Amino acid sequence: MICLPLSVLFPLMSARLELSPGAVLLPGRLLTAAPALLTTLAPILERAPLRHMQTGRGYFMSVAMTNCGDMGWVSDRRGYRYSALDPISGQAWPPMPSALRELAIILAAEAGFPDFHPDACLINRYDPGARMGLHQDKDEADLSAPIVSCSFGLPAIFLWGGPTRHDKTQKIRLEHGDALIWGGPARLYFHGVQPIRPDVHPDVGGFRLNLTFRQALARP
Repeated sequence: MICLPLSVLFPLMSARLELSPGAVLLPGRLLTAAPALLTTLAPILERAPLRHMQTGRGYFMSVAMTNCGDMGWVSDRRGYRYSALDPISGQAWPPMPSALRELAIILAAEAGFPDFHPDACLINRYDPGARMGLHQDKDEADLSAPIVSCSFGLPAIFLWGGPTRHDKTQKIRLEHGDALIWGGPARLYFHGVQPIRPDVHPDVGGFRLNLTFRQALARP
């Protein structure tokens, strides 16, 4: 449980890198808050355990994932979509902790997106060898809202492309505590993650955790 305000755990930092218009990397932005933020995940994972979801083509994703918030991203033979219910338990997803919601709002504002209302947090665990192919995040009802991605644990080589699958990609090394936000002209850019290399992070262990905040539902 976070006992200190985020203004203390999450001091303002100036380091930033623009990958392209609308896409901002904030290196090390989460380092101070990381230990407290990660403790909020334990009750979520107990109630909605990580699982390897199936794609529409019948393959199982190498990344294990779950969700918290009003909506959760799911995939099965019927395809990709958001659901208010965990398909395993049939119950609502665990609520998004207020500290995580506030974190996402702060990060979005720092990247130039001040009106972000996250209602879904995707929790992804990348064990060694896990990867994410090039894709667009386009299942959300309102594509004007940004994507906020937070990295913890083992480093990852993040592939940042362009508006088409065949655009040249940049290789960005994401480290423990980095935050990446994209929206506006970059909202539908293709992106992915190369296979995670085996190692052990001193604070997290032998895997990478990624929290991705999204605004899945259209605002009234």
